[in-house]
Amino acid sequence: MDLLITAALIAALFVLLGSGLWIGLSLLGVAWIGMELFTARPAGDAMAVTIWGASSSWTLTALPMFLWMGEILFRTRLSEDMFRGLAPWLERLPGRLLHVNVIGCSIFAAVSGSSAATCATIGKITIPELERRGYPDVMTIGSLAGAGTLGLLIPPSIIMIVYGVAAEVSIAKLFIAGVLPGVLLAALFMAYIVAWSLLNRDRIPAADHATTLAQKLHASRHLIPVVLLIAIVLGSIYAGVATATEAAALGVVGSLVLAAAQGSLHWKSFHESLLGATRLYCMIAFILAGSAFLTLSMGYLGLPRHLAEWIGGLGLSQFGLLAWLMVFYIILGCFLDGISMVVLTIAVIQPTIEAAGIDPIWFGIYLVLVVEMAQVTPPVGFNLFVLQGMTGRQMTWIARTALPFFLLMVVAVALIYVFPGIITWLPARMVG
Repeated sequence: MDLLITAALIAALFVLLGSGLWIGLSLLGVAWIGMELFTARPAGDAMAVTIWGASSSWTLTALPMFLWMGEILFRTRLSEDMFRGLAPWLERLPGRLLHVNVIGCSIFAAVSGSSAATCATIGKITIPELERRGYPDVMTIGSLAGAGTLGLLIPPSIIMIVYGVAAEVSIAKLFIAGVLPGVLLAALFMAYIVAWSLLNRDRIPAADHATTLAQKLHASRHLIPVVLLIAIVLGSIYAGVATATEAAALGVVGSLVLAAAQGSLHWKSFHESLLGATRLYCMIAFILAGSAFLTLSMGYLGLPRHLAEWIGGLGLSQFGLLAWLMVFYIILGCFLDGISMVVLTIAVIQPTIEAAGIDPIWFGIYLVLVVEMAQVTPPVGFNLFVLQGMTGRQMTWIARTALPFFLLMVVAVALIYVFPGIITWLPARMVG
């Protein structure tokens, strides 16, 4: 009977999602059906209480602040300045300016938190510049698709905030835990670019001209503002002097100062950034509210307990469980965006993870890595959508260029499994 109820609710959810109904409304609708038809508790009262509780969380306050910070910086000359500051240092490295995609996305990810925003912001300056200089499109677009996903992993990360709220895990520890895996993934991307460039020397244009050390240092002045902002946001969390929410407020103030210093802060850009952040936050908050009610409904139906018992009965090892979950999330990512994937599944998956003895901080970073893969898998890969809009290329072609970087993410997942300290070492040393 429980299996039939579960199957009926899942079918109802897919019908509602397939009809084009908003994800938040779909979640609320399915949760209401489940509670009204299959439990004794009044659905209306439970929905009101749950939505209010999910929407009034103090921890969730960090989310709109980081979104606003990213929107403000999106409208500055940050990406252009990063290109000018980084390019002279890369002239002797195989692949040369292709590495600007990876390093630029890594830097912007540390002040953005959004994969799509990172991909679009860096891409709008590097794509025309690399095309003008004769770099191959297959590597320009592929490296940008892959490196853009660093916006999810390198803190501050929107999806880490969503996971932290849903799983009741410290967001500050999640942020710090994402630093080394983010560096690892960026290093893997750069290593692949180096290897590809050594095998295809004739396709990489020669350096325009050699620059002296003094010229490189002078060009690096363009990196100072963003490095200071990263130091303020992440340093305050790591030192224990600010919570994630307080660090987000510092980030907003810092980004406003940076925009003003660059001459990008005026009423129109301020209004657009605030409106953009509000729209995005309302969408995410609505999904989280629907997910919270669905979690409550599923709890009354006993679905998480039954699923945990079923998976536990399979006798899977930790490795087997994580391998199957990776496949599951990659398939799910073909149809849903990352935030929806997390909020739809975490209530059901979390008891299973706890029963398997997996550290919730470690699992949060693992989950972000797996969701990153979904950003470059068609048909609902957000980074693919962004790049298709910017380049006019076919989605299938962009997906093919991103495939090597997708496989490198699989390698990163294997490495954090074999060496879990990559994730857990820094959080264990946090102050406070």
